[in-house]
Amino acid sequence: MFAVALVVGVACVLGLRRLQRDRARAYQAAGVPVRGGTRRYLPPILFLAAVVFLLMAVARPQATLGVPRTSGTVMLAFDVSNSMGANDITPTRLAAAQAAAIAFVEAQPTTVDIGVIAFSQGALSTHTPANRHAETVDAIKRLRVTGGTSIGQAILGSLTAIVGRPVTLPEPPAQPPDLGYHTDATIVLLTDGEDTGGPDALAAAELAANAGVHIQTVGVGTVEGSTVDIDGYQVSTALNEDLLTQIAAATGGGYHRAQDAGALDAAYRDLDLRTTIEPQPIELTGPVVAFALLLLLAGAALTIHWFGRIL
Repeated sequence: MFAVALVVGVACVLGLRRLQRDRARAYQAAGVPVRGGTRRYLPPILFLAAVVFLLMAVARPQATLGVPRTSGTVMLAFDVSNSMGANDITPTRLAAAQAAAIAFVEAQPTTVDIGVIAFSQGALSTHTPANRHAETVDAIKRLRVTGGTSIGQAILGSLTAIVGRPVTLPEPPAQPPDLGYHTDATIVLLTDGEDTGGPDALAAAELAANAGVHIQTVGVGTVEGSTVDIDGYQVSTALNEDLLTQIAAATGGGYHRAQDAGALDAAYRDLDLRTTIEPQPIELTGPVVAFALLLLLAGAALTIHWFGRIL
């Protein structure tokens, strides 16, 4: 189509020149003075250029441009221990975390794979990382409180989902396992920070740091704390910010304090999701047609202004 546009454009230019010469001879033979200059040639040139661009538009031209896209893997690790049933955040810590997480998932493009880990004494992968966000939302809605808290298990379970094989802490003096490098992966740890069981959370965070995985910790609750009813006993529970800050710092992530549902939403907006530049073909038919129409309008306006007619 580019070749056709070129041939048609050249043919039109040659035809215009011949037409102008024939008119000039006829005017001279009749003794009529011939006016030249810009007014004579500019409008036809604009019309011809518009025809060339319209023919080029038929070919649906494309350009490869760098398009910024949010991408990567996000593991949402939910603390479902009994302390997450506390109501110092309305209606409960877990319910507020679920609501904010669902809003976050629904706002993400399909280029972001999102998984869900539920942890108490252990870690259970309830949804492997994928771009099927409706399934992710369903997995979040199914979470219920039970048992104690093992933040170390949450981190190891999230790493297992990210690398695709079981991840455990090595026994000293063994070297840490080679998990590869996953700079596009982020673990979002939603917990009140009360760690009641092994493995060591900071050692697990170091393992994540060695794999290039950032951990963003979200402290769900208040420092003043609250009480929960566990098997008929009233148990006090409060937010442990020190541990969550240390875990985030060990991996180059950040700690977010969420004392209410609004703060949880703000914490999600601050997450360090990766933005990559991907080459993507962009069709330019619209801009080319728009430029051709602009040339046609300009040619018509000049013809009407100078000669009182369009053709």
